[in-house]
Amino acid sequence: MLSDLFTRNRTWSERRKAEEPGYFSRLATRQNPEFFWVGCADSRVPANVVAGLDPGEVFVHRNVANVVHSSDMNLLSALEFAVESLGIREIIVCGHYGCGGVKAATEEMLGGLTDHWLEPIRRLARAYAIDLGQLANIEARRDRLAELNVIEGVRRIAETPILQRAWTAGEPVKVHGLIYGLKDGVLADLDCTITRASVFGEDVQR
Repeated sequence: MLSDLFTRNRTWSERRKAEEPGYFSRLATRQNPEFFWVGCADSRVPANVVAGLDPGEVFVHRNVANVVHSSDMNLLSALEFAVESLGIREIIVCGHYGCGGVKAATEEMLGGLTDHWLEPIRRLARAYAIDLGQLANIEARRDRLAELNVIEGVRRIAETPILQRAWTAGEPVKVHGLIYGLKDGVLADLDCTITRASVFGEDVQR
């Protein structure tokens, strides 16, 4: 398996150099991504691929079920670096339908670390139990819960001192919530974007 990986890597590298000479030397000297992507660790949802972006165009943090924990130093460090060092102004929280983490959060707890990690999703399920219960079936309820988890993630990122500091300084950072469909490969906007204007009550987005 590992030898296959190296073979695929060399094939990809040679093809990329043939298509664009100097590609890797350019990438090696600078990192200037436009987006910071918080996504699920699911192998079927790689940020670059589903967004149609090349290496160097998106800075990525991934975890189980794209949960935003206010105490996750890994995520917060990446967020701080993205906003303050890389100057990224477009932040995306992206979940996906058919998420295994969301599914696990709706099932009996197994007593492992995953239960602690997924606690925010279980809390959302309890908070929206009445609304979720009106949906047709368990798959629809889980997909809606995946959407709610993204919306909550957007809100939690907006509340971090990192974003509050950037907005206070006048930086036009935006936090968006997207959902990805495994069955059709399409990204959808959940219309939950938070901007400096919406936080500070300004009439015009900067």
